[in-house]
Amino acid sequence: MRNDDWIATLSDLQRQGEPCVVATLAEHQGSTPRDGGSKMIVTTGQIFYTLGGGNLEFQVIAIAREMLAKNQHTSRFERFSLGARLGQCCGGMASVIFEPLGQPQPQIVVYGAGHVGRALVSILSTLPCRIIWVDARASEFPPQVSPQITCIIDDEPEGTVAQMPANSFFVVMTHDHQLDFALSERILKRGDFRYFGLIGSETKRKRFDYRLSGKGISDQQLARMRCPVGLPDVKGKLPAEIAVAVAGEIIATYGQTTPYCGYGTHEPPFRRM
Repeated sequence: MRNDDWIATLSDLQRQGEPCVVATLAEHQGSTPRDGGSKMIVTTGQIFYTLGGGNLEFQVIAIAREMLAKNQHTSRFERFSLGARLGQCCGGMASVIFEPLGQPQPQIVVYGAGHVGRALVSILSTLPCRIIWVDARASEFPPQVSPQITCIIDDEPEGTVAQMPANSFFVVMTHDHQLDFALSERILKRGDFRYFGLIGSETKRKRFDYRLSGKGISDQQLARMRCPVGLPDVKGKLPAEIAVAVAGEIIATYGQTTPYCGYGTHEPPFRRM
């Protein structure tokens, strides 16, 4: 690994909004698989570089991912005996510094790549967040997107709801009311979302409430669905205006400890579409 390789990797992860832990072999005594200063970068799903493999690396990865899972921000120092503790033949002693870098960023799942969806994703891509953009129509996506955006092309988008992590932000604005309904049902039934906004009018809201109730969705669950979606004080029906209103509502949710409830009711004043 060249001296600047890990810096470039960290820069890429930062652009993607991916938290990580940098594990550095700080010091060693006796025989160890790598020299002091060697680094490994660990994310929840990837590993970059190596500290020499074996049980040492296995334990380092486990500790790093535990820190990520617990959202720890304080550095940690661990000393490993390669013979007794880890069963490695080196027989030396290794000390590793764990440095968590990057704050976990909200994951926003946008269903729909039409005019409003494109306008919303354009705004969201300027914010510190990770975006999953889902549509069945490959032609609706732009030819290039920023690194923080993952485009998913799926003929049955509702099947992707279960694949999203807990505490995701969901925004449903597809071209098909029946697909909107199927997505709404699955999002509400999983229940562990941070925010769920559905584009539509108050009439659509009432129709969906009635049909979703028939699917076993309780009033308490329905109260978490924002429809009409977006900050009511942001007026207008142009795609960019709707996108600004929805993005504003998402931003208003970032720092709250309870789901955003707007005006305290799941039927805010009618505003758009």
